[in-house]
Amino acid sequence: MTDSGWTIARLVPLLAGILVLAGTAAAATISAWWLIVPALVGANLLLYSAVGWCPATLLMRRAGITSGVCPRGHA
Repeated sequence: MTDSGWTIARLVPLLAGILVLAGTAAAATISAWWLIVPALVGANLLLYSAVGWCPATLLMRRAGITSGVCPRGHA
């Protein structure tokens, strides 16, 4: 298996991780209201795992980033 670079399948969890860490840090230092950010990220990850789509994927596809899904038989 070769590294295919930055794909949507790799960028979605990366973006989610960054937002969860940032939201949690902001909640610890600024206001507990920042916990809304990790909650929304969690809901978005559930949506992404259920249907394979999230709002960020639209932007990533428009930017020309590939999905990262292997063609059938080439796993």
